[in-house]
Amino acid sequence: MDLPLLILPPSPPSSRSLLISQFTPNPFRTQKPLSFPTRKRHYRVSLIRNSVEMVASEPKNSTKPPIFSSKKQLSGVQTLVDGMPPPVRLATSVVIVAGTLAAGFGLGFRFGGSRAMGLGGAVALGAAGGATVYALNSCVPEVAAVNLHNFVVSYDDPGALKKEDVEGIAKRYGVSKQDEAFNAELCDLYSQFVSSVLPPGGESLKGNEVETIIKFKNALGIDDPDAATVHMEIGRRIFRQRLETGDRDDDIEQRRAFQKLVYVSTLVFGEASTFLLPWKRVFKVTDSQVEVAIRDNAQRLYALKLKLIDRDVDEKQLVNLREAQRLYRLSDEVAADMFREHTRKLVEENISAALDILKSRTRAMGATYVAEEIDKILAFNNSLILLSKHPEVSHFAPWVGPVSLIGGEYDSDRKIDDLKLLFRAYVAESFSSGRLEENKIVAWKQLKNIFGLGKREAETIIMEVISKVYRRRLSLAVSSGDLGAAASKAAFLQDLCDELHFDPEKASEIHAEIYRQKLQNSVANGELSEEDVTTLQRLRVMLCVPQQTIDAAHADICGRLFEKVVKDAIASGVDGYDADVRASVRKASQGLRLTRDAAMEIASKAVRMMFINYIKRARSAGSRTESAKELRKMIAFNTLVVTELIADIKGESTPTLPEPVDKEPEKIEEEDEWESLQTLRKTRPNKGLEAKLGKPGQTEITLKDDLPIRDRTDLYKTYLLFCLQGEVTVVPFGAQITTKKDSSEFLLLKQLGGILGLTDKEIVQVHKGLAEQAFRQQAEVILADGQLTKARIEQLNEVQKQVGLPSDAAQKIIKSIITTKVAAAVETGLGQGRVGIKQVRELKGAGVDLDNMISERLREGLFKKTVNEIFSLGTGEFDEEEVYVRIPSDLSINAEKAKQVVHEHAKNRLSESLIQAVALLRQRKPAEVVSSLKDLLACDKAVPAEPLSWQVPEELVDLYCVYMKSDPPPDKLSRLQYLLGISDSTVEDLKERPDRDLLTGDEEEPFIF
Repeated sequence: MDLPLLILPPSPPSSRSLLISQFTPNPFRTQKPLSFPTRKRHYRVSLIRNSVEMVASEPKNSTKPPIFSSKKQLSGVQTLVDGMPPPVRLATSVVIVAGTLAAGFGLGFRFGGSRAMGLGGAVALGAAGGATVYALNSCVPEVAAVNLHNFVVSYDDPGALKKEDVEGIAKRYGVSKQDEAFNAELCDLYSQFVSSVLPPGGESLKGNEVETIIKFKNALGIDDPDAATVHMEIGRRIFRQRLETGDRDDDIEQRRAFQKLVYVSTLVFGEASTFLLPWKRVFKVTDSQVEVAIRDNAQRLYALKLKLIDRDVDEKQLVNLREAQRLYRLSDEVAADMFREHTRKLVEENISAALDILKSRTRAMGATYVAEEIDKILAFNNSLILLSKHPEVSHFAPWVGPVSLIGGEYDSDRKIDDLKLLFRAYVAESFSSGRLEENKIVAWKQLKNIFGLGKREAETIIMEVISKVYRRRLSLAVSSGDLGAAASKAAFLQDLCDELHFDPEKASEIHAEIYRQKLQNSVANGELSEEDVTTLQRLRVMLCVPQQTIDAAHADICGRLFEKVVKDAIASGVDGYDADVRASVRKASQGLRLTRDAAMEIASKAVRMMFINYIKRARSAGSRTESAKELRKMIAFNTLVVTELIADIKGESTPTLPEPVDKEPEKIEEEDEWESLQTLRKTRPNKGLEAKLGKPGQTEITLKDDLPIRDRTDLYKTYLLFCLQGEVTVVPFGAQITTKKDSSEFLLLKQLGGILGLTDKEIVQVHKGLAEQAFRQQAEVILADGQLTKARIEQLNEVQKQVGLPSDAAQKIIKSIITTKVAAAVETGLGQGRVGIKQVRELKGAGVDLDNMISERLREGLFKKTVNEIFSLGTGEFDEEEVYVRIPSDLSINAEKAKQVVHEHAKNRLSESLIQAVALLRQRKPAEVVSSLKDLLACDKAVPAEPLSWQVPEELVDLYCVYMKSDPPPDKLSRLQYLLGISDSTVEDLKERPDRDLLTGDEEEPFIF
């Protein structure tokens, strides 16, 4: 990538050598410089204003240098020619030529004496006269060029030059613009003018350069190719000066000057610049670098136009901006970004001013000024929105729409707090009149979008401000007595919400918060007096607070105080719950004016937490005895603390044992059935034992909803086993002593069931399960071999009496044990082949449920085995009723599936029987051959088959002959003939030779060695 003239990175100190090394070879040393065609004289292209040395040498206070060089002076001949009009010059030329010819002829004739000498003299002097005429006419273009130069220099404003003036000078001297000297002067003037119009490297374009250059170029009448050559020559001079300078700042200025030249030249020549201005070929720059130069300068010019746009933008300004954008060849995307940035900066100015006011110390009138600045922002935003909806919006500058702060100074997390502060101040100022207008709500939404606030953030700020205003207005209404004097408090509050556009639900939350705060102050001393209750009731009526909210507030605020008292009472323990603690509980329960349900709920929560702690310690205990001891502590805590606590909350005396009544307790049917259980009887001691143990425990607070039923039944079972087995004490030398418990432990067990929230049915199920478990363990030992004898029945009855198990339940357990033993024996017999269909039928006749004892897979296997036996009996019979109906019914398998199994087995067995019969025939075993043929006929009877084929037909005839000699029934013999494929003639031949000896068994083939 050569010659980075169009990019402005910092140049290193050795930029001159780097730039020179980038060109290989250097176009200014190996190629002829691009110049205007001349014959004898050269003209120079001046760069007056772009020369760094000239700029540096000029004094700072000097006046602006002239655009063109000083006037030129004419020589003697040029002065003579300048005074001749074209006709006079032509006549003079004719006279000179004619005079010299005549003089030459006269002199030659006079001195030569002959006509030939006269002609020679005429030719000689005529040539001299012609040379004189040529010299006279050849300086005409130079004279015209000098006069053109002096004419242009005489103009104070070269831009006022007209095309007619230049054409008049050319016409005056009879020259054309294609003349070398005249055209060179045109190019020189154009070069000086372009160099003067282009600002120095450090200055930016003003926007009128292109128009000025085009106007001057048209006035001179210079062609585009010649003008383009001038632009390229200016570029060479700038590049040459950049190579000669060694200063970094000068290098940057020359880069910028070259960029401006590229941009202005591109606009001057328009689309033709692509082939008239070969920047890439001459200066080795890329298309992207040219595009960067055009874009950067277009942006600077467009930025100048944008500075004229203020907050009072109108349609005409936007149309002019669009025309300028197209003139500057700026893309819509870049123009849109610049317009967006300009509008953002205008808004940022208002935001900064508003923040300065808001954060200043004198904030008395600051809110009003802040609102004015934000109103300016909103007005500007509204005007842009209206312009974006204009029917002629396509003729406006790109991206005319709502203002956005994205990408600007306030698009950061650090500035978002300032924007929120402004938004809050503007919302608060919207209520300065005491009411909220509709247009303010719309303004809030627009301001939220401009600031880029989220919906939730804006709503939170608005709600906080409106809540403060509502509280202030509500306080004023209460203090002035307007709310109290209102006929309808709800209507007064609703009107207040409507004025402020406040959500009534949010207002209700504020009312509840005010009531809670008042209640909090009233219970600071630990109780509510009658005066406090009256004040709270009056406040509730004025604020229209629902009763549900009142109850919730009392339950929360008063409940926390009461909860602390309850926890202190519970923490005192079994020994510390004395009269002082009880008095504090009664005082808190009555003084805080809690409802009984709320007080009980608070106490229940604290008590259940203590119960859970006891249960956790019981579960983590190392043995069943230790777990039972923890449960016993929980029972004592319930009886001595919780029961007293509930009585104090209710304001009742300590509960005592109820008087005995004649009414029998209700029992469920299952409970009557299991009344014989010894453990269940012990949980219901007589009245004397209850009186001896003292007061009963409470059952209102339970763990029914805190623990699953399985955990509760396990805890109950743990203590039940403790009651049954007693306490085990380990003594020295590893010995254990078991201490049996009396019936009082079962009364504690009953109280444990109440604490765990177990119903009578669930308790019965625990006792039932434990009794069945104990009976099953001993019965399995007695019935280890599955045999039930008379002696064993007596043993089982004794065990049944010990555990108190009902007879029906005991019989079910015994039957299940026997059934399990029999099932195991049957499955083993089936696996070993010792159990067949006969034994299965005997077991079913004995009432054994084989369907549940034997799996379906084993039953299907037994059926296949039975079918295989039927096809291997050697009888030749097949009973369809037996095989298809009875056996599947006895084995409880699907009849259709059984029939498919029989067909598949018969097909396979048919070919096997034929092969087996032939093998036995070859072994000379006639009885076995007959048996195999009968199996074949049985298979055919199950599934009728087609005639069979065999490689040796004579062996089939021998099989038929052997079967015929066994004196079979005619139908079977005929069917065998069909299956073996033996013709009737062969059968008749066999009958005629009954002495055919096939299988005698006595004769053996001689052994030949």
